[in-house]
Amino acid sequence: MTKAAVWARVSTADQHTANQLDQLRAWAKRRGLQVVAEFSTEDSAWVTATIRNGKGAEFDKARADLLNGARLGHYQVILIWAIDRLSRKGIEDTLAVMRQLYEHGCDIWSPQEPWLVTSEPHMRELLVSFMAWVAEQESRRRSERIKAGLARRRAEGKPVGGAVSKRGADRKPRRTEGYRQAWARRKAVQGSRS
Repeated sequence: MTKAAVWARVSTADQHTANQLDQLRAWAKRRGLQVVAEFSTEDSAWVTATIRNGKGAEFDKARADLLNGARLGHYQVILIWAIDRLSRKGIEDTLAVMRQLYEHGCDIWSPQEPWLVTSEPHMRELLVSFMAWVAEQESRRRSERIKAGLARRRAEGKPVGGAVSKRGADRKPRRTEGYRQAWARRKAVQGSRS
């Protein structure tokens, strides 16, 4: 029986890898593969050149472990939901990771992108390059939308962010009416100053 590793990634802690994992496990079973390793990360793969702040560290470690397992011959197939789960850092990064996996004797299969399994390596690299470019652009657009939304909220004087209190999580659920009243009073004061 061919041994497989399952790779799942989501970008934020608000999302969950369970859907990807469940579907990839079922797909492996239908294809007659033995899943011997699972890699699941809920961390962004995208970082900027200047700011890292730990962002992507979990992803980098999980991907290094995936590559090491392939190098050691622990599995022959990597199952991914889609190519953008493997990288959001662009064409070069995606191709570099895929080439390493192929050099270690691993195929990459995706139920969403069946063209990954092709006999023509140049066509596969062309398609991967295009899909990696699309994933990178999508990530940048999402970031720009979030930044624009935060800027709009700041300009409107609305609260931004969800900073955690230094004293930790609340012991009991808070009632929000007091916060709403305080915010309305602050807006009224700001409006009277204009």
